[in-house]
Amino acid sequence: MEDVQIVVESTPINVSHDTYKRECRYTRGIHIPINDLYEILESMPNDIRMYFEFHNPGKELIPGTFLNGYSGFAKSIADYYQHKNSSLVPLINNGKDFYVKII
Repeated sequence: MEDVQIVVESTPINVSHDTYKRECRYTRGIHIPINDLYEILESMPNDIRMYFEFHNPGKELIPGTFLNGYSGFAKSIADYYQHKNSSLVPLINNGKDFYVKII
């Protein structure tokens, strides 16, 4: 398996944030296989999962979907890959905004 890396975009990616009723613009993100995403969501504590739902209400979890990232999601992603294959996801857990693309 290839390590998951931060993607730096030359043109910002717009991701709808239906709770805030606006578009969020991201210049960095991470592409996560759908099976990994399901495992990440299953491993999230309830409070972090509720915040995931707050930032991504009603988003379809299918390949090609873009999700809004936040610090709890970043920590869950970093922890998942650290435990799954002892790899680090550089720069994901540093407090900066990011998107997640399901692949």
